[in-house]
Amino acid sequence: MTKYNSVYILKTMSFLYVACFLLFFFNSCSSGDSEINTAVSNLQVEVSLAGANDQQPNGDGSGLVQVTATADNAVRYAFRFDNGDVQESTSGIMEYTFTKEGTYTSNVVVWAYSESGQFVNETVNFTVYKSDVQFTNLVFFDEFEYEGSPDEEKWHHQVIPPNNGSWFNDELQHYTARTENSYVSDGTLKIKAIKEQYSYGASTKSYTSARLNSKYAFTFGRVEVRAKLPAAAGTWPAIWTLGANCNETGSFFEGQYGSGQWPGCGEIDIMEQTGWDKNTIISHFHWGDRNTGEYKNMGGTAPVANTSGEFHVYSMEWTSSSIKTFVDGKLIYELPNSREKPYDHPHYLLLNIAMGGNLGGAINDDFQESSMEIDYVKVFQ
Repeated sequence: MTKYNSVYILKTMSFLYVACFLLFFFNSCSSGDSEINTAVSNLQVEVSLAGANDQQPNGDGSGLVQVTATADNAVRYAFRFDNGDVQESTSGIMEYTFTKEGTYTSNVVVWAYSESGQFVNETVNFTVYKSDVQFTNLVFFDEFEYEGSPDEEKWHHQVIPPNNGSWFNDELQHYTARTENSYVSDGTLKIKAIKEQYSYGASTKSYTSARLNSKYAFTFGRVEVRAKLPAAAGTWPAIWTLGANCNETGSFFEGQYGSGQWPGCGEIDIMEQTGWDKNTIISHFHWGDRNTGEYKNMGGTAPVANTSGEFHVYSMEWTSSSIKTFVDGKLIYELPNSREKPYDHPHYLLLNIAMGGNLGGAINDDFQESSMEIDYVKVFQ
């Protein structure tokens, strides 16, 4: 049996303790240096929308998005679009196609991983436009980057009251071509309703406003109008179209496409708002059945907060099979199109504020003026 000297044992244990300590210390330092050297950092994420340009900043309607990610010391990446499934990539490049129709805000979450499994992540928001029909050709637009009266090459003021010195729907205004009622400044068009006595011919009204016709007619396409709406009770703003064959007195296309009458020519109300509910917008269709001549109408509503304080995008997509209206990319109403409806011939765009009447309602006694402000108008085919 071997005997061990206690001093020898103590010295040996002390040596082993020191050796273990040094080994642990240098390993820890080495491990720490390794972590510092391989820590993933500086994550950069770039989102590209297919077909995006100055006129179509949200893409060409394909819904295709490409995301490119780079990061220091990253060996792989992961991507999650709009709270969907996570997809991995070693290159840092990922493509994704959105399927929901309309123009709306979405996001992508990107993770970058180091070889040891460390990661950093970043969330990027963006606005994408998706349509089953690719309307990519910009055929009519006004971004109001000028000052003064609306561009006479693009807009016509409709001022002649067609209903025995008045407008239809029991409205209380006259429309004028004056800059007091419609003008461009600071990058937007203002259409202003004003309380004032104003006469046209033998007819005097207590309010004035403006009603603009586009000097461009089109069949099928996509319309986008970014606008703030008037806040005052009694105002009835509208963004809409009429068939160019609607022979309405004083309209720009009067007689040019025939002598059709409303509702046979067809009307598309992309956006209307009543004078008593400024948190809701209306989208409605009016037409005369081609077989029976019967007046028909259909439509829907959508809640929209702060319509007067914030810009919202009011849009329409019109094809031979359907007409869809949207606010900020959210579908309001879809009308099936067919040969019985007069929605297969040219329409033109109208912008106006009416006062009182069927959808304007009561006007407050203290009303002085209220405006619709339009950032841009675009028509794609």
